[in-house]
Amino acid sequence: MTNLVLGIDVGGSSVKAGVVDLEAGRVTGELISAPTPRPSPPAALMPVIAGLAARLPGPSGTVGIAFPSVVKSGIVRTAANIDPSWVGTDGAALAARALGRPALLLNDADAAGVAEMRWGAGRGTSGIAIMVTLGTGIGTALFCDGRLFPNTELGHIELRGMDAERWASAQVRTAEKLDFPTWIARVNEYLGRLHALFWPDLFILGGAVSERFEEFAPLLRSPAVLRPAHFAGQAGVVGAALAAAESST
Repeated sequence: MTNLVLGIDVGGSSVKAGVVDLEAGRVTGELISAPTPRPSPPAALMPVIAGLAARLPGPSGTVGIAFPSVVKSGIVRTAANIDPSWVGTDGAALAARALGRPALLLNDADAAGVAEMRWGAGRGTSGIAIMVTLGTGIGTALFCDGRLFPNTELGHIELRGMDAERWASAQVRTAEKLDFPTWIARVNEYLGRLHALFWPDLFILGGAVSERFEEFAPLLRSPAVLRPAHFAGQAGVVGAALAAAESST
């Protein structure tokens, strides 16, 4: 396994990229970003990904790309928070052509979860762990004894007659100008629904809002252990790089 791998995380508002040191388990050097195009079909997004990669010379080999979609063997299958023209597209092949080297595409929450389970808040955890990323939508990654069950997309379970992410995501908090007590009551309701379905031992809460975990942690309620993501907004980049490296071994 090569020690330095390029990881890219495609989000609803920005695309982030960084070189990940797999021995240290962290981004080395600068984490850079660019705005996500609006709209963001393949023809608009691929130049952004290629441009970020060009600004981070150094590591060769497979590039890991965390993507906000169900991804099966490189094929994009859903488009809840990306342009619908992506559905059915071989995103890994498109990225490989744009970058001039192999690329691995995986669900963004799965990537974040992989990073947290290997080096972060879930390290050494057995039993059931669920990574929940609170951002533009709600992403999830489900693990049993450290093994990933990919593409769970549990942000789309029904809650109050709608997709849960339309009730409890960080974007909803911002759009509706919710204070932390009001928003965390919604998050607790969502976590309660997940707990009733999967009985996890651990919830890892990620996304940029996790950087403010100490502000709202006293309001959280769950029978499971609750921990903030160690990598916060860098988890997708770190996990994508790790997955890319392990795909090449």
